[in-house]
Amino acid sequence: MKVIILAGGLPSTLIEEDEKMPKPMAEIGGRPMLWHIMKQYAHYGYNDFIICTGYKGEVIKDYFMNFYIYQSDITVDLQTNEVEIHRKQTEDWKVSIVDTGLQSSVMERLIMVRELAGDEPVLVAYGDCLSDIDIQEMVESHRRQQSLATVAIAHPTGRNEILALNEQGCYTGTKQGKKQKHSWVNACSMVLEARAFDYLKENQENHFALSLMDCLAAHEPVQTYRHEGFWSPVETIRDKTLMENLWAQHKAPWKVWED
Repeated sequence: MKVIILAGGLPSTLIEEDEKMPKPMAEIGGRPMLWHIMKQYAHYGYNDFIICTGYKGEVIKDYFMNFYIYQSDITVDLQTNEVEIHRKQTEDWKVSIVDTGLQSSVMERLIMVRELAGDEPVLVAYGDCLSDIDIQEMVESHRRQQSLATVAIAHPTGRNEILALNEQGCYTGTKQGKKQKHSWVNACSMVLEARAFDYLKENQENHFALSLMDCLAAHEPVQTYRHEGFWSPVETIRDKTLMENLWAQHKAPWKVWED
């Protein structure tokens, strides 16, 4: 099962003005947030990634083209331009990077990578959220329900849109109201069946102004996977500082992998 990571959109507000770059490339503990997300999925055996880029996508391309060098200790002979690797360190990942445009919606980005995704179910993750969601458990829940889509939901952490759920726990839309402890929001991770892309394409061709989840729910029930653990969108300097502190103290809840 491939993992689509949405890493396009506007420039990061988490970095100094003269160093603006894609938000997923903002560093936590010396590594891009994108790396942290990929480590989580790879921990559960999902290491075939499709990254949808937009703003400064070349920064993401450069990072992975030179990933081996960035991860290792090296000596460079400036006379001959020869590089000697002292400490080989890399990841067992396959990474496809696709420029999906500056202003594209989530649905448009997904449609653009459909051919790379193939005819199997896919995982979809947002490139600016960290969590300790058990990805394998979410996938197994999705398979048991035999649903079109399963969306991970969690309790609000701040400026989150509250989801409306029916008695079966399926997504039915969003709702207004005060955020409470028992409220649920999109936790930025989901499983999609291949046929979901057909509904997205139909929505685009007919110019319907529906969100990703509303588009899917208009055709088939969208199941939810309730996550009671840690999750946090990283949207502000305050969010990033909190994540940095947790990492520095070796208390990062999203670090489910072993070094």
